[in-house]
Amino acid sequence: MFVKDISKEELKQLYDKDFPLWAEINLQLLKEKAYELVDWENLLEEIEDMAKSDLKACISYLAIILEHLYKIDNFKHLAGGELAGNKWRKSVLTSRNNILSILEHYPSLKNKLPEELNTAWIYAKGYLKNWLIENDYNPEDFNIPAQCPYTYQEAMERKL
Repeated sequence: MFVKDISKEELKQLYDKDFPLWAEINLQLLKEKAYELVDWENLLEEIEDMAKSDLKACISYLAIILEHLYKIDNFKHLAGGELAGNKWRKSVLTSRNNILSILEHYPSLKNKLPEELNTAWIYAKGYLKNWLIENDYNPEDFNIPAQCPYTYQEAMERKL
């Protein structure tokens, strides 16, 4: 099939049915400057998602940092003391390094990530509650704060 033989409607349907083929055809249309045939709606959505994917990864790493800082500060006694604390410290350091690597490649995220601290805390609270349940504790018995108890700077720089 020649890419110019496909209708705009067929191309839009391919987006859900065969994403790799949809991407290949749109790429070819762009290369051929057949802009009127490109599935712009889905293409713009994909570009937007691509732009957000590294920020989402940073938010995920930040959530792990917040979860483990909170565990270090509040739950070491529930998890076997210093040994558990060492695992959480290692996880914090690894997550910090992962964030710094992403920020080195994508410096525009340096200003965006601190603004996502509360989003990361929402995930961290979920991880904390799941961890408590997995360890036969009732999360309601613990006062996990609604607002993040750490600043972005603390999350990224606090000595462990």
